[in-house]
Amino acid sequence: MNITWEKLLRLTAEHLTLSLSAVLLAIAVAVPAGILLSRSRRLADPVITVVGLFQTLPAVALLAFMIPLLGIGSRPALVALFLYALLPILQSTYKGLVGVDAAAKEAGRGMGMTPAQMLVMVELPLAFRVIMSGVRTSTVMIIGWATLAAYVGAGGLGEPILTGFALVSPRLILAGGIPVTVMALLADFLLGRLERWVTPRGLRV
Repeated sequence: MNITWEKLLRLTAEHLTLSLSAVLLAIAVAVPAGILLSRSRRLADPVITVVGLFQTLPAVALLAFMIPLLGIGSRPALVALFLYALLPILQSTYKGLVGVDAAAKEAGRGMGMTPAQMLVMVELPLAFRVIMSGVRTSTVMIIGWATLAAYVGAGGLGEPILTGFALVSPRLILAGGIPVTVMALLADFLLGRLERWVTPRGLRV
């Protein structure tokens, strides 16, 4: 079985769309949740433990569990990847905000900042590098795990990999595996550049 460049590009686009959608959804949920947990620390351990339970489930098992609920296709794959992406971002957001220097927060209060202004102008900028470490970890992880989406008919670069295993074709396995690796490395590099660009100059290493 051969794979054309046109098909490979289509599968790469499907893979990237699925991966980024899952990570963006996780950011939209986990960052606000991490902010709330940093204000209600007694809830942090129970909530993070519950979210962490999804990480203990094998990816294939979680995808299989989604099929009776959501059918096959991109929807169950997106939900499963979203659940896997939550924990690193939630943990890093919580730890980053909790770890903000108390002196910096006290200075903000002394300037008359409201809690919202304190969050936006002091806490989030100081915690940004820690939060981004979770986003980078989650993104690289999800790009790799998105190959399993092919098990539920969601497309992506898992298709040639699974077909390659079935046909014992190293060529097909590499056709899917190499773009996934390149994509993960490129995503980590670009997010690292974004992290450095957004981080206040005085906090850069």
